[in-house]
Amino acid sequence: MTVTRFAPSPTGHLHVGNLRTALFNWLVARKGGGRFILRFDDTDPERSKQEYVDSIRADLDWLGLAWDREEFQSRRLDRYAEAADRLRAAGRLYEAFETPAELDLKRRKLLNMGRPPIYDRAALKLTEEEKAALRREGRRGHWRFLLDRERVEWQDGILGPVSIDAASVSDPVLIRGDGQVLYTLASVVDDMEMGITDVVRGADHVTNTATQIQIIRALGGEPPRFAHHSLLTGPEGEALSKRLGSLSIRELREAGVEPMALLSLLARLGSAKPVELFSSLDELAEGFDLADFGAAPTRFNPADLGPLTARHLASLPHDAVAGRLAAAGIPADIAPAFWQAVRENLTRFDDVADWWRLLSEGAAPLVEEKDREFVAEALALLPPPPYDAESWKKWTAAVKEKTGRKGKALFMPLRKALTGRDHGPDMAVLMPLMRRVRALEAPHADGAEADGTSAERAAGKTG
Repeated sequence: MTVTRFAPSPTGHLHVGNLRTALFNWLVARKGGGRFILRFDDTDPERSKQEYVDSIRADLDWLGLAWDREEFQSRRLDRYAEAADRLRAAGRLYEAFETPAELDLKRRKLLNMGRPPIYDRAALKLTEEEKAALRREGRRGHWRFLLDRERVEWQDGILGPVSIDAASVSDPVLIRGDGQVLYTLASVVDDMEMGITDVVRGADHVTNTATQIQIIRALGGEPPRFAHHSLLTGPEGEALSKRLGSLSIRELREAGVEPMALLSLLARLGSAKPVELFSSLDELAEGFDLADFGAAPTRFNPADLGPLTARHLASLPHDAVAGRLAAAGIPADIAPAFWQAVRENLTRFDDVADWWRLLSEGAAPLVEEKDREFVAEALALLPPPPYDAESWKKWTAAVKEKTGRKGKALFMPLRKALTGRDHGPDMAVLMPLMRRVRALEAPHADGAEADGTSAERAAGKTG
């Protein structure tokens, strides 16, 4: 059975880069008929916050990415301690005492000599007496994993054959001097004990993978299948950052982005297939294949989400939004017809409030000076609501006959007078929903003052 995991650190809100990783793992699990684990990497007690745990849960729930099991690494410290003991006993975990400043000095020296800044394993030469002396000085030892300096190879689900020379990598720190277990060890132990079969993550973890494969084998396990997707960049190829704006899932949600618009985009970016709008996660999973993706950096443009959101809303039947319409205050008796009328004219769902206000309260009319007398003549032929499906056709025919206007010169001024807009749903569909027409009451919504005679004519009180 396929088992995947998403392991965010609850030190901030979920952003599009995190989400892409979560989505890929979710899709791999669902397509394989398996399980998806949400695992919080919360071993840093200073930076991990409950508010971010709650935020990540809320984001995944909003997106429909349900998880089958939830874990917290902070509750598994005993498992990491036991694994560390096993590595020490096997001679694969050793204590080092260099300070960050000392390590930085070593790196600088190596770089100045034109050599790679790899840790020199000086700590392996320390005697027990020397270690004790360092502890008396107040130094707290950190623990490094002793790498086998050999090539580590695996078949990556996206990158293909990968080979990393472990001799070019420093022995990784697994436990800090303050006792905090770091990601590399905790992730390995969890993946082994939770039966993770597939790990999908960003390409910035490729070197980590070589290290983790060695740790897994040192603990007697077999590595899962790995796949490393490309990293997201901005629309011009720049490194993705908060400076691009609105990249957290919470901000995108507040901006009115629809879940399937966001998921459809992220599930195809960087693949050989074009971006297309999917109607459901099941449909998205059915056509998902890691083999379609490449290693090149992938451009993410937040502006692409607007058109996808509009298309998604336009495709939804009333049943899919009935609850949301009710929450927005749209009466149940009018909601189906209302949704059918406005859904293709929404950029975000919250726009329904503006359309409902227009229909229930009326819209300030928009009348150009050149059309003022024409609109006044037309309004004189318009009865007050209610209207039916034939009202627009009958009214415009009567206006055409009286004024001689036709085409856009006929229809556009009338639309603007009734709705205050130069675009929108078919008026034959919209007009029966109108409960009030302010153009019949106060036509000068453009703020222009007019003499009494003009105002009366525009209100339909004179010919």
